[in-house]
Amino acid sequence: MDEITTSRLGSLHGFKRGTYGKKVTRKSPRPSVLIAAHMDAIGLMVSRISDGFLHITEIGGIDPRVLPGTPVMVHASGSGDELPGVIAMPPADLLPSGEGTGAVGLNYLLVDTGLSPQEVSKRVRVGDLVAFNTEPVEMSGETVSGHSLDNRASVAALTVCLEELRSRSHMWDVWAVASTQEEVNLGGAQTSAFETRPSLAIAVDVTFGKGPGANGWDTFSPGKGITLAIGPNIHPFLHKRFAELAKKAEIPFSVEPMPRMSGTDAISMQVTSEGIPVMVVGIPLRYMHTPVEVVSLKDIQRAGRVLAEFVVSLEEDFVEKITWDE
Repeated sequence: MDEITTSRLGSLHGFKRGTYGKKVTRKSPRPSVLIAAHMDAIGLMVSRISDGFLHITEIGGIDPRVLPGTPVMVHASGSGDELPGVIAMPPADLLPSGEGTGAVGLNYLLVDTGLSPQEVSKRVRVGDLVAFNTEPVEMSGETVSGHSLDNRASVAALTVCLEELRSRSHMWDVWAVASTQEEVNLGGAQTSAFETRPSLAIAVDVTFGKGPGANGWDTFSPGKGITLAIGPNIHPFLHKRFAELAKKAEIPFSVEPMPRMSGTDAISMQVTSEGIPVMVVGIPLRYMHTPVEVVSLKDIQRAGRVLAEFVVSLEEDFVEKITWDE
């Protein structure tokens, strides 16, 4: 990278200059593409402290059914350290009538740090963050399981893209952005797009992988290729170019219909300033928003490759070619 900076909202900006093309001046800058992969993740927050146990609420969408027994790390602001803990639930017969059968609601779950009530009150504050503390596992079939693969997988794909571009010429400048706050308000990508003012933008994110009980038209098989989205957040001209490049490079892909908002950073980047043409590239992932998400390593590599192919393909007049009637 030629420059690395941080935005006011904490997003990481990596800047890579184009390696050929017209003479660049302040009045006539080189066109640029922003590739955003959000680096924030879902999590929990301390909402109340009672007798040394931590009541919690969600940050981002979390299914409480998967939480009991999960190891966590409490980021204790009172002491400035990290406290390991586990999510526990009261015995079913001690819960209110009807609440002890089936999935237990988040409002009944507790974090146990093993500390006395006095120590907890000294070290933990309401509002402290609680993160999953499960270790990643390399599984069979060239897959990996762990928490926060939504969206560490896409940050890894963006890294693959940048590694490929080190040995390849490209005319356009590249902004590689690890954005913040995608899971809550899309603020990181929106402010980064406003700050960098790219000619085009690409959101790289995970999408729903096929698995138990998830086999509909809106799920995709991990290991079978990436997804190229189409819908109101995606410019059809960019979708067409990505599909052509993926076929040429023999990168397997599926078309992912997104008939409403995409649920990605593309939502905010598309409407930044006067508007930015945007594309969404997806990596299929099983068990989204759980501590045991599963993704294919091959798909991460494929996403990185197609991003690099797109950057290399960008001609000087590419923006002028973009039309809505393609």
